Amino acid sequence: MRPGQVFAILCLLLPSTQVFAHAELVASNPAADATVAAPRTIRLTFSEKIAPASSGFQLSMGDGMGVSTAAATVSDDGKTLTARPTSPFMSGKWTLSWHALSADDGHSTQGSLNFTIK
Repeated sequence: MRPGQVFAILCLLLPSTQVFAHAELVASNPAADATVAAPRTIRLTFSEKIAPASSGFQLSMGDGMGVSTAAATVSDDGKTLTARPTSPFMSGKWTLSWHALSADDGHSTQGSLNFTIK
């Protein structure tokens, strides 16, 4: 076998590596570490399209108290998740925990951010 043929065979036998991007949070309203009045809507914007049925968030305080939201909707471009709180916020520090499934590569990501209600 000639060297070029050996190289071609090795390329076929070695596993290919494909680079996948993941849906990462790029913006939120309320913003991380912000002090705000009780928000009427919560918006999370991701770096790529997300799968609506497998993406969402929860709102909670340190004592376990939470605020429920109406069913979340996804923007036309598939990158922004929006929901309206259905119960009032108490003043204090809140944690927004999110999870997103990338519509492009099927990988899930998750994270959290804190904000304060005045």
